Amino acid sequence: MVTIKDIAKATGCSPSTVSRVIADNSRISEKTKQKVRAAMRELGYHPNLTARNLVARSTKTIAVIMPSSADTSLQNPFFSEVLRGIGSHLHSRQFSLLLASGATETEKFKEVERLVLGKYVDGIILLYSRLNDPILSFLKEQEFPFVMVGKPLQYTDDIVHVDNDNIMAGKDITEYLISQGHKRITFIGGATDLVVTIDREKGFETALTEAGLPVTEDEVIYTEFLKSGGREAVEKILKMKTKPDAVVVSDDLISIGVISTLEEHGLSVPGDISLASFNNIYFSEIIHPSLTTVDIRIYELGVESSKAVIKLCTDQKLDTKRIIIPHSIVYRNSVRAVE
Repeated sequence: MVTIKDIAKATGCSPSTVSRVIADNSRISEKTKQKVRAAMRELGYHPNLTARNLVARSTKTIAVIMPSSADTSLQNPFFSEVLRGIGSHLHSRQFSLLLASGATETEKFKEVERLVLGKYVDGIILLYSRLNDPILSFLKEQEFPFVMVGKPLQYTDDIVHVDNDNIMAGKDITEYLISQGHKRITFIGGATDLVVTIDREKGFETALTEAGLPVTEDEVIYTEFLKSGGREAVEKILKMKTKPDAVVVSDDLISIGVISTLEEHGLSVPGDISLASFNNIYFSEIIHPSLTTVDIRIYELGVESSKAVIKLCTDQKLDTKRIIIPHSIVYRNSVRAVE
């Protein structure tokens, strides 16, 4: 059986240095870490992480809290992509990922309470920002290390969060539709208690106001971040007395439902209604028509949130509590210019 002493002998390091490399101690140089890890692979050494974690009083596990049940959330490719980013960095730092959700808000709260009070995890990543969230209040009360993907409306200066500037993103994509000659634009957002919906809608309204276009309640529709949500949104659009000539959709998956349902009613995108969306998920380019969408760099949101939560768990200094991932518009075929 290969031991730490064998690794030390093979590398010319002391056993204590090898132990620090296994613990990923920041005081050990990257060159030494690479040399020791190479020897561990070559000799087939596998550290007893459970024993080490018990000594360090650490689980080396991060819990990721979904906004709804896993069955519902994982229908949206946003979550699989952000989890890919989170998981890649956690793996590189030898942390494990634990996925937590609940069929109801009560179930989800009890699961978080169990994880925190039972010390099953070192930190938590919240994959959403919601108004009046009891989980957020609980984590703050417990002073437990956590990071939020999204902007908190409360305690903004106290909570570490990774986000896009969704107000600006909403404004940018709406201004693009206006620049193409569109004047009757409808916003299709997610749940009204999600901060991402609030911010993107605010940007949408700002763009209309600055362009001298009217802003009315009829021009805003709320639905679920699912393909079925797009179907429900179109049913509301079809009942409007004056139908829009363009829509801003807060999620690419909703857009799929919008396009297919419009086609069922003999309407086309962009022939009858232009469509601009958000997220730039993997199928945005291959569907017909390909989506003009805001690329929010989902993978980077995941990576940066995992970097931040590990720093909190290991008492490292964070330069800022607001980490903004830049966005950009990807121009494709779902928007037409109005003559």
